[in-house]
Amino acid sequence: MAEKTPDPHPDPIHRGDSRSSPYPVSRLAPSFGLVELAEQLEQADQMVSGRANALLSQIAEQIRTLQAQAREVLESAHEDMQLHRAKCNFRKIPGKVYHLYRHADGGLHFSMLSPQDWNGRPPQEFVGSYRLESDMSWVPADQAPAAADPELLQLLAMQRD
Repeated sequence: MAEKTPDPHPDPIHRGDSRSSPYPVSRLAPSFGLVELAEQLEQADQMVSGRANALLSQIAEQIRTLQAQAREVLESAHEDMQLHRAKCNFRKIPGKVYHLYRHADGGLHFSMLSPQDWNGRPPQEFVGSYRLESDMSWVPADQAPAAADPELLQLLAMQRD
């Protein structure tokens, strides 16, 4: 008859050292109550969902900001395209200011003459003055940054030489 050797691990589920056991294997080990574990799980769930909600709220706000910026870009592009479609009998040069007038039939056209050049009485309705930028966008003349003084540019060029 073969002798039966005692099982070195009395716990049939955990086969490792008692220090690595996921649950207490000794009566001296701290006890874990189901209520405590459930509370810990609930607290962890609340913290994880709170963090996720905060991050998702931040992302949603960024999306709203990006959508508003995209709308502004599209509106600006639409306005620029409308201005480029206005009738013009000369070559437009970036950096120059042009004056937009409306015909009686509603059509728009650009002119190099400002309302002051017409002594305040232009032949058509004055719509506004716009400066053509180097990227072919239009900026209202009253919002455009001031052009550099040609004399100042010449002095700077002379100093550089």
